Amino acid sequence: MTDNSKIAIVGAASLRGKELAEALAESPFSSARVALLDEESEAGRLEATGDEATLIQRIDRGSFEHVDFAFFTGDQQITRQHWHEALFAGASVIDLSYALEAEQGVLVCAPLLVHAPQAIREGITLSTKAVIPAHAVSLALALIMSRLEQVGPMRSASATVLEPASEYGRAAIDELHQQTVSLLNFHSLPKEVYDEQMAFNVVPSFGESKTTGQTEARIRRHYALIRGERMADLPIQVVHAPVFHGVSLSIALEFDGPLTRDRLSSALAGEPIELVPDDAEPPNNLNSAGQANILVRPRPHNGSDRPTNHYWIWASFDNLKLSSLNAVACALELRRLRPKGKVQ
Repeated sequence: MTDNSKIAIVGAASLRGKELAEALAESPFSSARVALLDEESEAGRLEATGDEATLIQRIDRGSFEHVDFAFFTGDQQITRQHWHEALFAGASVIDLSYALEAEQGVLVCAPLLVHAPQAIREGITLSTKAVIPAHAVSLALALIMSRLEQVGPMRSASATVLEPASEYGRAAIDELHQQTVSLLNFHSLPKEVYDEQMAFNVVPSFGESKTTGQTEARIRRHYALIRGERMADLPIQVVHAPVFHGVSLSIALEFDGPLTRDRLSSALAGEPIELVPDDAEPPNNLNSAGQANILVRPRPHNGSDRPTNHYWIWASFDNLKLSSLNAVACALELRRLRPKGKVQ
């Protein structure tokens, strides 16, 4: 079925903007008209949208005319400056920059999570100003934990998140690369994004505003919103790893009673979770790159196949890919509601 929607990607030159354009081209919006928008410094650059090359345009007063969906994927400052223009033009606003979290009438959404709380699934109304796709880490953790509800009561669970540079854009990736090269050549380190050595290092926070700490709080907040009352509470710690792309998760689980590994694996199996067998390479940043699924391998704490209460789950996924897929799912949900007059 041909889609006649008009879509604007604001911040199209960003990593998230590029990934979103690819996700849209492979979605039910593949035939939609897509306008690539960004700051004046990025205007005139060519970017691929599906099979075509499209020029990035400067954002101006007429940029949002007849736009049905406006995705904000760039700096938070750009979102705050232009989202009202998109809203007043009649567009549904989808904020991947997280700039609008404090705004009233803005919802965090996770359509990819089948068992999301009813308030999340049905909360979009005529008064909804914008939606924020749940953080990719929160979504991945919720998808995993929702599957584990099937195997029985859980005493405790906790997750450690290894976060890549790509969460903070191209500038962070470039600086991590430059730091690595500088260290190998015994030169001083660039520290415009990071305020300390990030290459060959793991830190719980960085930057003047301790950026990773803000991300950790967002991940916890989004997980709490989308898990509802049924899913297990999950203490979450985020550490920034010296990798360019891809998130890795280490989840510790303790169940009330002993479980077999086969039972745990059966509960986890099924898209968008892909079980990785023992005879294959374990989930990692490289083999999850470009994949839509979350690669998962459960492992008994005792290291044997005997039933046990304690398990580890090691997982990896493409953070930008999962974020874009969830954003597209948000737009599809908004499109479904449009004919019913529930959204602008």
